[in-house]
Amino acid sequence: MLKFKDLITEVPDFPIDGVNFKDISPLLANEEMFGDAIAEMGGLLDNILLYNKRGVPDYWIGIDARGFIFASALSIYFGGGVVMCRKKGKLPPPTIDEVYDTEYSRDWVSIKEGSGTTIIVDDVLATGGTLKAVNSLTKKAGYNVIDNLVLIDLLYVPRVKDFNVKVKSLISYE
Repeated sequence: MLKFKDLITEVPDFPIDGVNFKDISPLLANEEMFGDAIAEMGGLLDNILLYNKRGVPDYWIGIDARGFIFASALSIYFGGGVVMCRKKGKLPPPTIDEVYDTEYSRDWVSIKEGSGTTIIVDDVLATGGTLKAVNSLTKKAGYNVIDNLVLIDLLYVPRVKDFNVKVKSLISYE
């Protein structure tokens, strides 16, 4: 029986030396396994019926860029809209922005102001710098963050200082 991890390959020293990239392309290309992954990711959420009157979050916030894939698929499968959290300069103004550090760079994220219940979605949790920044930014923009959901959690990667975000993941690597 094929498992999700069977469809994730590791690319050493990408995008920089010392970083081992988890390539999810084969998982995304397998229609059945990708669909199963979306269903199982949504199944990780507690009390989804409490999010709003329709029983779904108002929005799935996808983090640039692979988080868009998962947020969109979760939206179609479970209901709710999609909000993009993008790199600075990629959304038209006005936006709310936040700076943060990753394991190999300093970046900015931007989002449009709004309101409603949200679940923040990304493909991989490594140091947590991006997810921590997006949680802070999303709250500043007026949204109510209910949960955080990722496909993969790299438990062996040290988290950024003061990382206190509760995250649910379908796959983990220790």
